[in-house]
Amino acid sequence: MTSEKIVTAAMLAIGDELLSGRTKDKNIGHLADMLTLAGIDLKEVRIVADDEPAIVAALNGLRGQYDYVFTSGGIGPTHDDITADAVSRAFGVECIHDPDAMALLGAMYERRGMEFTEARRRMARMPNGARHIPNAVSTAPGFIIGNVHVMAGVPQVFQAMLDALLPQLESGAIVQSRTVRSPFGEGDIGGPLGEVQKAHPLTSIGSYPKFDGKSFSTDLVIRARDEALLDAAEADVKAMIETIATAKKGA
Repeated sequence: MTSEKIVTAAMLAIGDELLSGRTKDKNIGHLADMLTLAGIDLKEVRIVADDEPAIVAALNGLRGQYDYVFTSGGIGPTHDDITADAVSRAFGVECIHDPDAMALLGAMYERRGMEFTEARRRMARMPNGARHIPNAVSTAPGFIIGNVHVMAGVPQVFQAMLDALLPQLESGAIVQSRTVRSPFGEGDIGGPLGEVQKAHPLTSIGSYPKFDGKSFSTDLVIRARDEALLDAAEADVKAMIETIATAKKGA
């Protein structure tokens, strides 16, 4: 579903291993890329430890501010996989062994000739009343409750769950972007660029410096949801660069 309104999102990445550096997160960048393509603005990312009160506090802080919240991590079979408990507590509902998830996992382990242990049953736990997010990689589903979408931390599984989820979400107007290369560094363009940004409040102009070993330059990335606004801002950015070039030649 596509609308012209701005649709916002936040991500809550969960896991001690992210904060210790043992695991390098790959899900934040992937989510940002996919949401941008879908016209959903990722506005905030938080990383919290495997600590239930911390997860509850972060989740309750985010879910009231944004249209969607996406979580990663903490829905596996071990004792420190506590995301289902924390999300249930945040919503004030019981965390249960979901019957449909139990059936999916039970059948999968039976096909593989493996015991459906109590640890593996933990992957069927979710808030009472939650809906499944399919998992085409390893069967154990993620889940949705309210505007919160709970997914695995393993990148391959996270990506598969997100692929299944995205068609269900409301998309906003797509942000368009253009890049203008400035042959000058940020020290030269900083002041004038700030004035251009003020003149175009409905656009976002990002400044990305580069150094080739000899001189500085800057890529200026202009973003807007309306092509006419994009055109106008691009014209002023190019005029700014020309004005600086002229002044330098005359100096």
